[in-house]
Amino acid sequence: MTSPRMTLWVAILTLTSLSCAGWAKAQGDSANYMFLVASGSLCDPGDSAACRAEVKSANGDAYEMTGAGTFDVENKSVKAAGTFIHKSTSGKVLQTGVWIASTLVSFVSYGRAPAALPRESRRLDPQESSLGGLKKYSGSMPTGGLAVFRILLYPVSGAAKTAVLEANCALGEVPRERAVEGVRLAFAGNGGEFSEEVSGRVMFLSMAPEVKAHAQSLAPELTPNSAEPSSR
Repeated sequence: MTSPRMTLWVAILTLTSLSCAGWAKAQGDSANYMFLVASGSLCDPGDSAACRAEVKSANGDAYEMTGAGTFDVENKSVKAAGTFIHKSTSGKVLQTGVWIASTLVSFVSYGRAPAALPRESRRLDPQESSLGGLKKYSGSMPTGGLAVFRILLYPVSGAAKTAVLEANCALGEVPRERAVEGVRLAFAGNGGEFSEEVSGRVMFLSMAPEVKAHAQSLAPELTPNSAEPSSR
């Protein structure tokens, strides 16, 4: 593995480990949403199968996704990373790797859902949060919505791929056509479309000003987009 690609992988894996340990740390100066996809406090310890975000194509191939990060709606900035597993219709693992978000395409809010905190009190216990040691939510609120990201997928072997990732949290006033929580993937070119949500937990947290300020003061300076993958 060449030096630029190694630098990229170290940055991505560091960001992923920081993000998925609990609630995602804010990575940008203006982030006003945090989100988790099948990771961190959304998952039961030792029961990852029940938490995975899985989506299938028409021919039965599947992607399993995890991830976490932050984004800002106004300036379309995003800092997010995660992992993926590509499986065949028979369940054989075809590819594994990591992904990073390059652009926030859009975000549609379904509204805040304060009742989600008591309902998920065990999973969202502030004592289990690792937001830089922040032990209280201090006004941050679970929010339903649909976020669309442009992402780059870096497999363990092979060339990088570009795709659009849709993450849907079915809280608040959810449109009927988006009642199923989970993710969808659409690859550039003829890479295929994965639009049948099988399972998956997604959560957005709108950040109150005090949470935002605290998170910014703790955010590490990680720039995974600074290194481009080289040919192998």
